[in-house]
Amino acid sequence: MTNPWARREIWFLALAVLLAAAGGALFYWSRATTLTIAVAPAGGTEPALLRAYAAALAQRGSGVRLTIVPFDGVRESAEALQEKRVDLAVVRPDVTMPRDGLTLAILREQAILVATPASSGIAAMPDLAGKRLGLLARRTADRALIEAVLDSAGLGSEAPAGAVVLVPLEEGEVTAAFTGSRIDALVLVTTPTTPAARRIVQAVQDAGPDREAVLFGVSDAAAILARHPKLQAVTVPAGLYGGRPRLPAEEVATVGPSYRLMARSDLSRSRAAEVTQHLFEMRAGLAEAVPVAESLLPPAYETTAAAVSARLPIHPGALDYYEREQESFIERYESWIYLVAIFGGGIGSAGAWLRQRLSRLRRHRVEVATQRLLEIRSLARRSTEADRLRAMAAEIDDLAASIARHALRRPTDPRTMTAASVALDAARATVARALGSTQAG
Repeated sequence: MTNPWARREIWFLALAVLLAAAGGALFYWSRATTLTIAVAPAGGTEPALLRAYAAALAQRGSGVRLTIVPFDGVRESAEALQEKRVDLAVVRPDVTMPRDGLTLAILREQAILVATPASSGIAAMPDLAGKRLGLLARRTADRALIEAVLDSAGLGSEAPAGAVVLVPLEEGEVTAAFTGSRIDALVLVTTPTTPAARRIVQAVQDAGPDREAVLFGVSDAAAILARHPKLQAVTVPAGLYGGRPRLPAEEVATVGPSYRLMARSDLSRSRAAEVTQHLFEMRAGLAEAVPVAESLLPPAYETTAAAVSARLPIHPGALDYYEREQESFIERYESWIYLVAIFGGGIGSAGAWLRQRLSRLRRHRVEVATQRLLEIRSLARRSTEADRLRAMAAEIDDLAASIARHALRRPTDPRTMTAASVALDAARATVARALGSTQAG
């Protein structure tokens, strides 16, 4: 017969395996997920922001972590996302829009603005015909964008009414370029609220004899957006740059590019929502180290359908965060929980059935042993052979040991054990008397 301790060890081993499996599943579900993120442009503000964000996630012990992959330009980072070499990327859609790239957040929104001293007489885009336009475009993409906008406005290199002449400048040359008549106006591709934008506008004001400036955007913004759908509409509020009179005097409607944090379309909704949520929750803290964090914006949309079908669509996971419809832990792992519950219930039912079956087998064996003891008692009454009686006594000892083993493994029905005990005592007494009588004779 099988050693009872071995059976117990088998049960303990099975229980340990189940607990280990449950612990492994819990660890898998709760462990941090590491996502790779392509950051660009080199030396820009976005890589600094996202490095600070990655460090903050690790410090907080968040369920998602970021591995930074640097690139020189946004074209390369967008291509890395398109080729699925990374999970997230900094993308400037007007440069390269990756296939299946979906927006999580706008890292920086830029505007195309034209600034000029009020004395120049230039107040709108058509007034630039034949003028010299200073350009602070440090990046090739910015210059290409300005040229495309000028072409759309009929002021490009082939304009019949007089093409605009672009004059590259450094920031420190702005005031001198105006006073020295090198330029008539200055075009900016900038985030309007940044300190750099304020410095440049102030330099334009300083160039005028009355220290007043004019600020305007592109003409026919809607038409330009139709021709260049990867740009976006931007509104600069009146009085943003202060002054008397205030600058700008009225709201300025223009267009501009944006730097976006995008994710692959196959990134799970829960992970996309988590990345978006932490980014906006940590914005205030990140801004202390990286001021550009204040420029973070959610993508503008009117309806969910419009958001996922727009020319620059939003990731459904980011929408879950913006609309406060994030999945709970139960919703996220509902199928797994049901499977584990069903599997665990099946194991429990099987264990209960097996336990009941073993109990019945033990009771049956005790009952068989009891029946045999009663048979031995009857045979002993009729037997007169000493050797046969001694064999019966030895068999009684074996049956007693078997009954004891079954009782030790797990308690058996008390009535069955009582009947076995009575039969055992009776059989032993009968054999002892018969053996005594045979020896005396």
